[in-house]
Amino acid sequence: MTEYEQLCEKQLTSEDKFNGNILHVKFDTVELPNGNTATREVIRHIGAVCVVPVDENGNVVMERQFRYPLDKVISEIPAGKLDRPDEDRLAAAKRELREETGYTADEWTDIGLYHPAAAYCDETITIYLAKGLHKGERSLDDDEFLNVELVPLKKLADEVVAGNITDGKTQVAILKAARILGV
Repeated sequence: MTEYEQLCEKQLTSEDKFNGNILHVKFDTVELPNGNTATREVIRHIGAVCVVPVDENGNVVMERQFRYPLDKVISEIPAGKLDRPDEDRLAAAKRELREETGYTADEWTDIGLYHPAAAYCDETITIYLAKGLHKGERSLDDDEFLNVELVPLKKLADEVVAGNITDGKTQVAILKAARILGV
């Protein structure tokens, strides 16, 4: 028996509880590996991308944005949800970087996946490292308000470790980029 078979839960029923623009909440009944049943509240998400855009001086293009659920302004890397489930993730990352910051990049590297809340959500965020940056005009959505700043990658890595950057995707992506770039 494989580890998957030893640990796998099988969906028996699924009930829609909420269908929004970003989140879809389901209430599922599952069969556990021992044959018992349990319930799972699951959030389904279309998926997202995020980008660590690093310039030739080792600075990262960062965003300062108000996050309503937290009632505060936080620092984040550029990111956004996919427009549709089958959207090319690299194309989405390029779009989000340009729209939110005005930057484009010559070199793109996929540096992995991030699951922000695997216990109750299926969201998968693909993390990209972007280099060879070119500054241009941004085109924010009508409901987007954010400031852009350049911050040294080393300083950001230190800020993550100090607990001053609290956004999960930003923490993971900054630390991965710092390791990859030898910072």
